[in-house]
Amino acid sequence: MVAPILITFSSLLIIAFFFDITSSRTKIPSAILLLVLGWAVRETTTAMHIEMPDMSKVLPVLGTIGLILIVLEGSLELRLNKERLPLVSKSAIIAFFPILLFSFGLAYAFDYYTGVGIKNGLANAIPLAVISSAIAIPSAKHLHERDREFVTYESSLSDIFGVIFFNFITLNEHIGAGSFVSFIVELVIMLAITLIATLLLAFLLSKIDHHIKYTPIILMVLLVYSIAKLYHLPALVFILLLGLFLGNLNQLTHLPVIKKLKPEVLEDEVPKFGELTMEIAFLIRATFFILFGYMIKTSELLHGATLEWSIPITTGIFALRFIFLKYFRLPTYPLLFLAPRGLITILLFLSIPLAQKCALANESLIIQVILFSALIMMTGLVTTRKKA
Repeated sequence: MVAPILITFSSLLIIAFFFDITSSRTKIPSAILLLVLGWAVRETTTAMHIEMPDMSKVLPVLGTIGLILIVLEGSLELRLNKERLPLVSKSAIIAFFPILLFSFGLAYAFDYYTGVGIKNGLANAIPLAVISSAIAIPSAKHLHERDREFVTYESSLSDIFGVIFFNFITLNEHIGAGSFVSFIVELVIMLAITLIATLLLAFLLSKIDHHIKYTPIILMVLLVYSIAKLYHLPALVFILLLGLFLGNLNQLTHLPVIKKLKPEVLEDEVPKFGELTMEIAFLIRATFFILFGYMIKTSELLHGATLEWSIPITTGIFALRFIFLKYFRLPTYPLLFLAPRGLITILLFLSIPLAQKCALANESLIIQVILFSALIMMTGLVTTRKKA
């Protein structure tokens, strides 16, 4: 029994690697191919009457680890300086305000047709408003550097804003002044934890003199994130700032505290740490999307009643994005198409409390919007002129 499992698992991940290395030429996001691959495995096992264990419980764990590593991987590659501040500010605005506008608009629609209330409507709308960095960042790696940086900043910040907004709505029974005060306190606490944990991890990275040193650092990152998440703190802030700190050490060497961290040693260690993060992120991301594809039922893809919602929702996503890109004079090609829904959408959807669920925001709707947005991104990448 062990050998067939290993053969199947290894074969699927090798195919996933092939999808990843060919995506730059085919312009087809590897996430779409992985979903199709997982769906094909399901259909095959069903046709052959092979019983498979229920792996739905594993999906949130894989998704959370994948989200952490993907945001860390992307932030390690970002460079901060005065020239990039306008790009960072624009990406933050375009990540933040569309989430608010789209979420409230869709929440109102959910409330109008089902009477769930605006608050519960928001809990169901926010997952569909957030860009998936797990799909956007890998899909943008072959674009022009400026576009790639914008996508990394925007999708990472979209994940962070989306998770914070979602937790704020779902964890507060009543929204009032006290809720906002608690939120500000939590954010300040998270920033303090981020500062301490980042310096500690950088210190350990420069001091550990052992053949195993990067894995313990990644495990500590997961530990800090999980503890912060346990207390409902905006833990993704820590991941993003850690990556930005480690990736921009050369611009911080004038600070006394940085000199004590041996920046010359860290400059050699950080690239190696980034490579390991990238390798593990690939394994987790590929496994997640194959598993999610396996859980997709054909009936959910072709659910006609849901298409009446998924098509307007997808249209609204890209129409709103077009308006913001035009307003800030950013290139619509290819940035317009890079707004996929995916891993973070699934994670937030699975986290909606049972009492706050809306009948319209079901699995069929989530799957259809994810696939439609990914197909639009694929079409945009195929038709966009190849840049140097």
